[in-house]
Amino acid sequence: MPADAFDTLYVRTGGPLVYQVLLLTGSRRLAFEAVDAAFHRAWEHWPEVAVDPDPAGWVRARACEYALAPWHRIRPAHQAGAPTEDAEGDPLWRAFLALPAHHRRVLLLCEGLGLTTEQAATEMEATTGATRNRLTHARTTLSRHLPGRDDPGVLETWLKDRATASSTATLPRAQCVRRTSERLTRRQTRLVLTMTATLAALIALTCATTGDDNPSNTSQQVGGHASTSDSASRGRPDPHTEPHLP
Repeated sequence: MPADAFDTLYVRTGGPLVYQVLLLTGSRRLAFEAVDAAFHRAWEHWPEVAVDPDPAGWVRARACEYALAPWHRIRPAHQAGAPTEDAEGDPLWRAFLALPAHHRRVLLLCEGLGLTTEQAATEMEATTGATRNRLTHARTTLSRHLPGRDDPGVLETWLKDRATASSTATLPRAQCVRRTSERLTRRQTRLVLTMTATLAALIALTCATTGDDNPSNTSQQVGGHASTSDSASRGRPDPHTEPHLP
């Protein structure tokens, strides 16, 4: 059953995914929001997700894209959420959060979750060469910020511990996610139908208003002007005709 498969995916990956997005953003509020949005999309597109070779990767990609979207920068701090106290007290995490978004993401995928650069490139919709360069630059930057902790093993262990942490995150039940997603889909459908009907009515009104300009009236007016001109012409003497003498 689709619902059972979705619920299994949600229970198995939802909690760890919150930790992964928290690692990327330093914001618990944004992490929960991104994971919730990603699973809503997954249920809306479940026929596509169900046949995907990596359904967990499909959801993770949407959660990361949502969490790292540039528009979060203009949101009020109380909405997006400030960095957690853990991030404030961990110099490695602070340096990690200072990296560009694409660099953080590729480190999470390759070092934290063990994906190859090819797999990470596919998930990030980038070329393998660009992904490999981002990974190299990210490692170099972290080593520059944290002298003495540039051992790749330290970074890999730190990322793996956080990316695969046992989840204690409190998430809504899978059934609630599905029902909310279905309710939002119905609302969007009604909105689209309403807008379509309104547009059709406006088009019909425009056509009816344009049709009120009757071409026959215009023809009569033009004909009337022409008749008047002819009458005036007939009332004037022809300059080429000799005047009539009495």
